Amino acid sequence: MAFRRQLPRLRREYASGMPEPAGPAPDLDLRLVRDFTAVAEHRHFGRAAEALRVAQPSLSQQIRSLERRLGARLLDRTPRGTRLTEAGEVFLPLATALLRSAAQATARTRAAAEPDRVTVGVLSHLIITPAVCELRRRHPEAEVATVHLRWDDVSPALLDHCADAVVARLPFPTAGLHVTVLYSEPRVLVVPRDHRLAGRESATLDDIADEPLPRMRDPDPVWNAYWRVDPRPDGRPAPGGPLVEAMEDKLEHVAAGEAVAVMAAGATAGLRPDLTVVPLEGVEPSHVVLATRAGDRGRLVTAFAACAGELLGG
Repeated sequence: MAFRRQLPRLRREYASGMPEPAGPAPDLDLRLVRDFTAVAEHRHFGRAAEALRVAQPSLSQQIRSLERRLGARLLDRTPRGTRLTEAGEVFLPLATALLRSAAQATARTRAAAEPDRVTVGVLSHLIITPAVCELRRRHPEAEVATVHLRWDDVSPALLDHCADAVVARLPFPTAGLHVTVLYSEPRVLVVPRDHRLAGRESATLDDIADEPLPRMRDPDPVWNAYWRVDPRPDGRPAPGGPLVEAMEDKLEHVAAGEAVAVMAAGATAGLRPDLTVVPLEGVEPSHVVLATRAGDRGRLVTAFAACAGELLGG
């Protein structure tokens, strides 16, 4: 009789290829969740296995194990790679949030256990050495680490506790952060050396009204608008331009004469020799800031903020 009662469920499992969950919700292995998000990101088992540095058969087995625990198929293989099922589409944002929460729990626990450690992040072309050295002088017992970040890593690094303070250029998402301006610097125009504006004492937005400007692929829209001055003060949209992945790509397009670029003056130090800088009038300056987590009153974070204010203020 017990077996007969189970027949409907067993038939459904046979038809779907997945067992139905019974009883309380299963415990999730975070390694399996991480493997799933990797396959979802790469849309390909082979590329995901390479990124995770595991064998593809092992990765496939891990995904099947996760699917059995959830009682739902998450991924479908196709001739072009892998795609999320409807259940997979639902699970992916939850899995991402779960991994982030686990990382935050680990980082906060370690921070509580290691109160004499602080990590300071910094973007390219910004210098934090004087403030870091002063912090080490004032707190010789502390471990002060530094890490270089991409422009789009500032907020995630702080919120995920990968960094405790970051010196960066605005704009970037600031929700959940405390931001203090350290100093400002002018924005300038970067052009090829044979460009019609090269050698000018200054240029205006009218001078580049029809000049293409590079667009970063999938950026924060506020970031893209800021560095393209889009829209212009008269409301017109900035001209389109080549899509790029990194700063080096942007400069390559400029050097090839396919675009001009707006940059912070401090970011042009050591510019490649086939490019030159022209001061840009009529635009607000770039702001270099110190960002920390809102409400973080840790003594080392507070101490670094003091050092940065004293020694990095322009």
